Amino acid sequence: MKPLSHDFMDDLRRLRVLREFRERGTVTATAGALHLTPSAVSQQLAGLSHDLGFPVTRKDGRRIALTPRGEALLAHADAVFAQLEHARHDLQTFDETLRGTVRIGAFSTALAGLLPATLCSLATNHPDLVVTVRQSEPPQLFDAVDAGRLDVAIAVAFDGSPTVGDPRYHRVELGADVLDIAVPADHPRAGDSAIDLRELAKDPWITGSPGGCCASITATACAAAGFTPDIRHQVDDWLAVTQLVALGQGVTLLPRLAQQNLPPALTVHPVAGQQPRRHLFAAVQEGAQGSPLLQAVLTQLAASL
Repeated sequence: MKPLSHDFMDDLRRLRVLREFRERGTVTATAGALHLTPSAVSQQLAGLSHDLGFPVTRKDGRRIALTPRGEALLAHADAVFAQLEHARHDLQTFDETLRGTVRIGAFSTALAGLLPATLCSLATNHPDLVVTVRQSEPPQLFDAVDAGRLDVAIAVAFDGSPTVGDPRYHRVELGADVLDIAVPADHPRAGDSAIDLRELAKDPWITGSPGGCCASITATACAAAGFTPDIRHQVDDWLAVTQLVALGQGVTLLPRLAQQNLPPALTVHPVAGQQPRRHLFAAVQEGAQGSPLLQAVLTQLAASL
């Protein structure tokens, strides 16, 4: 192998493509995430290998995979990107004032149950800090963080979210969002202080879309209670879900973040025994966590759940 030139990491665009390929696993998925054609992704990877003098990918059956040298290169690239992100935020807040804009992306119930208190506190304590909010969920949420369109992502630890050890992100655990059982106000169990899910085995159920976080939690909790729920409605809008429950159309597991402005014709009760829950976290690009702006937001988020 020929010696590497001193400028072998100059083309950060190709390293970003390789980095994305590591996370996506296929050229097609990488192309979709980066809004490129598969041919363009293949050309970027081939060009990077040519410039380096060693292959960064190899054939693995009908697919391609990273080579050991490609993996080693990415370990260094992760450190480079983190340092660049640190430099960007350091220069942005060079005068040490909390003045600027932070863009947050979050899922719907976090927007309703978590962010209002966070935004009010930030407005009081840091009046020169502008915070904007956009509704988004993984994987698009983290695509926007990677592309620099969002600064902070708030998500549930579930399929589509990055793993705990993902080197691209600095992660802050926000805690658990417990799910309670919501039943119509005239339900036979409406007077119980807590409800055993086995008492609802014959009830119709309302869940989110199949494969979603809350639908999966419902299926797991009911299975642990010894039954498969009779799912009558699959709805992702929590306002619609609570209205359906209030109208006697079923029961549901309702996250506490979604328990604002509930209709009076339903009651909410803790689940007896092991309480179902989902785990929330916030993430910023690795290297950005030293920004005073992002530190203020992350600290307030951690205190708000």
